[in-house]
Amino acid sequence: MEIVPAMNSIVLYAPEIPQNTGAIARTCAATGTSLHLIKPLGFDISDAAVKRAGLDYWHLVDVHVYENMEEYLRRNGDRDLWLLSTKAPRSYDSADFTPGAALLFGRETSGLPEPLMERYHDRCLRIPMKARARSLNLASSASILLYEALRQQGFPGLLSKGIMAVGE
Repeated sequence: MEIVPAMNSIVLYAPEIPQNTGAIARTCAATGTSLHLIKPLGFDISDAAVKRAGLDYWHLVDVHVYENMEEYLRRNGDRDLWLLSTKAPRSYDSADFTPGAALLFGRETSGLPEPLMERYHDRCLRIPMKARARSLNLASSASILLYEALRQQGFPGLLSKGIMAVGE
């Protein structure tokens, strides 16, 4: 019997920009990562809207939507939850991402709520960058952190060698 590793998650708190969420969803589809969206959403994810946007990979994404952060925590817990913020005290390379890690990112314009950052202060991570740079794009940040988690976990279920065809 094959042992299926715990699925990692990307959690987006009140995402505002549909293109960022679309790019993150594509990364989730390619890596077998679940995508959790916490309302309010700055865009529509109905079937019609997704088709109009040309997200032909959306059906490959394990998407969950929550009314608020409390509902997310009630349904998923916080055991492997990591918060990402430019205001975090430590770099992401100091974290140990176990299988089933949940990577929580805040709104593009305002980040995560301060009370949440205070509650999980020891699990707040940042991506190192120059002092003058405000932040990285949300989709870029999510990819960096997810692939670090996957690297630490040995890229479970993913092809680590091979040639990617153009357009794949």
